[in-house]
Amino acid sequence: MTGRVKWFDVTKGYGFIIAEGCDTDVLLHGNVLRGFGQNSVANNARIEVVVQNSERGCQAAEILSIAPPDVQSGLDSMRGFLGPDVTADAGQGLRPARVTWFDRAKGFGFANAFGSAEDVFLHIEVLQACGLSEVQPGEAIAIRTARGPRGRMAWDIKVWDQAIGTAEDPGKAPAQEPEE
Repeated sequence: MTGRVKWFDVTKGYGFIIAEGCDTDVLLHGNVLRGFGQNSVANNARIEVVVQNSERGCQAAEILSIAPPDVQSGLDSMRGFLGPDVTADAGQGLRPARVTWFDRAKGFGFANAFGSAEDVFLHIEVLQACGLSEVQPGEAIAIRTARGPRGRMAWDIKVWDQAIGTAEDPGKAPAQEPEE
């Protein structure tokens, strides 16, 4: 089935999908999402799942694909969240990084790009535009960065498993997993 994520709560460990042609919401359990390689998913993300019926109703058994909510991609579309004075880091494709801190209630957090001591700012609106609702400390991600008046910030964020060998940027995907 295909549909859209109605909501997903990382703390609760589940959420629901509004599936096309289905009269009821489809349960999306955190274990199924983690089996796809993600810890979170943004509201309104397009999702394709294998559904099974149980005594409790329909639930996703396997995720086949997730696409971010319908938003423009690229640095220009993120300027509303990051500010007008941001400049993409030249020659930077996706870079491996590890989340150091993130607070969904505050709407931001930080990551450390592999090989750099400088923190990279993560804005919740950028996460959501990239199809994620939040990230967890220690989580491996891949980012594209820009420089702004307050420092380096991510304008493209992908979960690690899906960033490796992506068709959109095959030559610049991270070549190695970030170190613990």
